[in-house]
Amino acid sequence: MKISHFIIFAFLLLLHIFPDSITATSISMSTATVETPTSVHIVYMQAPEEEKYRQNLEVYHIRTLASILGSEEAAKDALIYSYKTATSGFSAKLTSQQVNQISELPGVLQIVPSMTHQLHKK
Repeated sequence: MKISHFIIFAFLLLLHIFPDSITATSISMSTATVETPTSVHIVYMQAPEEEKYRQNLEVYHIRTLASILGSEEAAKDALIYSYKTATSGFSAKLTSQQVNQISELPGVLQIVPSMTHQLHKK
């Protein structure tokens, strides 16, 4: 059982056992963190205008991700692949909120969820 689930379970149990001694204002759940689920998305981008980024598209993709995720380290952790040959873009682990934020950046053409397809064999 995850710690956050345990905290919620313990709170509900205490609330049931001691309903008069626990009030909503006396309990703070600010220390409990809830992880937002991520999924892999492919972000298609226009080619960068700056020459320095045309020579190294991965740096351009990491900087784009870092502008949303807050740091280049977080961007490198989220980045799965940088597309540099036939198209400019990258695949990364993103939350739905991050997908919405990236979609509004200049140069972003399209964002699609990454999908795996099974081949049918005879």
